[in-house]
Amino acid sequence: MDREVLRARIFEAGVPANPLAGRPVASIEDPVAQLGRDLFFTKALGGDYDAACATCHHPALGGGDALSLPIGVHALHPDVLGPGRLHRMGWPGYDGGPTVPRNAPTTFNLVLLDAVLFHDGRIESLVPHAGAHGAGPEGIRTPDVPFGTADPAAGNTLASAQARFPVTSAEEMRGFDFEAGQGTDVVREHLACRLGDYGVGANELPAPRWESRFRQVFDRLTEPVEEVVTFDFVAEAIARYELSQVFLDSPFQRFVEGDDDALSDAALRGAELFFTPRSAGGAGCADCHNGPALTDERFHVLAVPQIGRGKGDGLDGRHDFGRARVTNLGADQFAFRTPSLLNVAVTGPYGHDGAYENLEAMVRHHLDPAAAVAAYGEHLPSQPGIQTDGWEERTQMILERVSLPPLDLDDDEVADLLAFLEALTDPCVEDRACLAPWIPDPDAPDPDGFRLDAIDPEGNPL
Repeated sequence: MDREVLRARIFEAGVPANPLAGRPVASIEDPVAQLGRDLFFTKALGGDYDAACATCHHPALGGGDALSLPIGVHALHPDVLGPGRLHRMGWPGYDGGPTVPRNAPTTFNLVLLDAVLFHDGRIESLVPHAGAHGAGPEGIRTPDVPFGTADPAAGNTLASAQARFPVTSAEEMRGFDFEAGQGTDVVREHLACRLGDYGVGANELPAPRWESRFRQVFDRLTEPVEEVVTFDFVAEAIARYELSQVFLDSPFQRFVEGDDDALSDAALRGAELFFTPRSAGGAGCADCHNGPALTDERFHVLAVPQIGRGKGDGLDGRHDFGRARVTNLGADQFAFRTPSLLNVAVTGPYGHDGAYENLEAMVRHHLDPAAAVAAYGEHLPSQPGIQTDGWEERTQMILERVSLPPLDLDDDEVADLLAFLEALTDPCVEDRACLAPWIPDPDAPDPDGFRLDAIDPEGNPL
C-alpha cells in the first residue's frame, strides 16, 4: 500500500498527527508531579503499609506488574514485584491464588483516554467529548455515586477520579482489617491524616515529612495541616504524575508524523492489515482500536478465557460480568473495555484477567475466539496459584455472546500484525535510565520510611 494512502486510513481511524494537542499533559519536572511520584511509591497509602500504587503499576514493568493477576496486599515480600511475587499464605483474603480478580492495566499514556477508566469503565466522563481527558459536560461518574450521576469529589480529570479508588480496595491496597466496615471516604480521610500526622492518623508514621512538601507544592504555607494534607490533594498529585507518563516516541508515531522510513516492511504490511476493514480484505482491527490511544473506549465481548477467582458473579461465583456490573444491563454481560495498544508489547499479560501471557496468542484469539478457547489449555498462565478449574464451562457460555465472525490470516500475516504492534513501543519504556525520572531515586530522602524500593525475586533493583 502507498504510504500516503496508509496515512490517510490511519487519520480516518481518528489517530491524530499530534495526539497531545489540547490535553492536560504534565511534566515530570513539575513539583506536583514529583510529589505524586513519591506518593505513588509509598506503602503508607496501603492500609497495612504493604502495598503502594506502584506495586501494581511500576514504570519498569510497563506501567503494570507483569502478572496475569495482581497480588496487592499481604505479599510474602512486599517489595518483590513481577513474576515471583507471592501471596502470604493464611492471611486474610487468601484463597490459594491472587486476590485481585482483574489484570492491572498500564498507567502509561493515560492522558490520551477521554471516556472511561478501569476494565469495566466504572470511572467515566459523563457525555464525554474528544480531547477532554476529564469531565464531560455533566462531570465524572465514580463508584461512590449511582450510575449516571456525577461525583462532586471526582476532580477535574479521569486520572484524579481514578486515584481515589485503589486505596479503598481491600485486595489492592486497603487490606482486610484497616477501617474494616467503613466507607471509602473514611479510608481516604484516615490515610490523609496518616500522611499529615494529625487526627486519627497521628503518630502512625515513624518519620513523616509530607506536610512541608504539600505546603510548598500547593502553596499552602499558613493554613492548618488538616487543610493542606488532604486526600483531594493526594489524588491531584498522583493524577499529575500519571498524566506525565507520556511515552509516544514510537516508530508508528514517527510514521504518522511523516517519516516514510520509520516502519519496517513487515510493520507496514501489518499496519495495512490493521487499518483496512475486513470488507476490504484487511483485519479490521481499527474498528475497535482507533483514536489517539488506539482504543474506541467502548465495551466488547471477546470471550477471553475466564480464569482467577472472578468477581463473585454467576452461579459458581467465579464469573466476571464486566460492564454489566456497572450498568446492570444484561446486554453488557462479559463486555470489557477495549485496551489501548500503545506500548502493547511491554504491557502484558493480556485480557481483563491476564489470561494470555503471549501477545501472539492474544492476537490469534481475536481472529477466532472459539478456536482459541478450544486450544487455551496450551496457554494457561505460568503464575502460580491462579484458579483455572472450571474455566472451560465459564468461557463456553461467554462464547455464545461473541458476534465477530472468524478471520483467516496465515502465519505471515499474523507475523506482520505483530511487527506493527511492536512498532507501537516507545524505546524509553524498555530503558531503565530513560524511566529514571518517574521512579524515586533510592538515595533521595524517604518521606515516611515506607517507600517501595522494588526488586525482582533475586533481589535486583527494578
